[in-house]
Amino acid sequence: MDKIRFAIPKGSLEVATFEILERALFKISGQDRTYRPTINDPDILLKVLRPQEIPTFVAEGSQDIGITGKDWIRETNADVETLIDLEYGHTNLVLAVPQSDKANSLREILSSLKYRKKPFRISTEYLNITQGIIMADPSYRKMFGTAEPFVVTPWWKKGKNQAVSLFLSFGATEAKPPEDADAILDLTETGTTMVRNGLKIVETFSESSAVLVGNRKSLANASKREKIFDLIALLRGVVDGRKKLHVFVNVRSDKLQRLLRVLPSLKNPTISNLADKNWYSVNTIIDRESFVRILPQLRRLAQGLVVHEPRQILPLEELASNRMKGKRH
Repeated sequence: MDKIRFAIPKGSLEVATFEILERALFKISGQDRTYRPTINDPDILLKVLRPQEIPTFVAEGSQDIGITGKDWIRETNADVETLIDLEYGHTNLVLAVPQSDKANSLREILSSLKYRKKPFRISTEYLNITQGIIMADPSYRKMFGTAEPFVVTPWWKKGKNQAVSLFLSFGATEAKPPEDADAILDLTETGTTMVRNGLKIVETFSESSAVLVGNRKSLANASKREKIFDLIALLRGVVDGRKKLHVFVNVRSDKLQRLLRVLPSLKNPTISNLADKNWYSVNTIIDRESFVRILPQLRRLAQGLVVHEPRQILPLEELASNRMKGKRH
């Protein structure tokens, strides 16, 4: 089997990516010294790349799979298969302006363009997304029709409508206003950094998180597909495991049925006899969010409560089903 070329992201997603891989029982070394860290799986080749590049490299086939943000898939319009949402790196794509600005929405900003004597400048890493958002706004279409905003990068310029100018940002986008931009369109987790830099968020457009993506030809390759499905199972096991708790309790026989009605379980709980025939041990998996709600009843009905956070919960039945689908294709 050809080795799976696996691109992992540098930057803001980097630490969490190595954490989820290690929680999925992989051992990785050298990530602090090289862009090609080693992994304890001889069938996988890791390479560290910028998340902006990963969708394109996966789509073109130089990488079989990769972890990137949903935002970069949308920005690059890469033809990749999204395999699993890894549910970390949560951010919002927002429009922010200086706190002194009276505008409270993109529509208000665009409606005021007819009164401006100079271009309205937006700094962003997401030129394609920003252009699409602006051109879809009814106020913009009413004033400028299908004219594309003026886009400025260090290498080229395009677009005819200089009333709205988009400037490519290479990071620290929140530092650009007011001297170098009138607004920014950028990702934020909490908005705190923007507030500290004198900005206010006036509109939120989309959410992003880390996802595993795959090359379509690699997924059509039988041997590569099997390995990729194994990797998906391990990663999904981590994602699901973070949402669950493994609960062990001892309960008297006369309270067993009441306890079982209280416990939500992954399937059916495991019930074992204890040395004392009047007592049982109950072992089950529950949703983490339900634990606080059912704790008062557990205290009343059971004893010896032990709670573990599962490292993984592997969806083996789903994996087998996906493999059968793959064979039929």
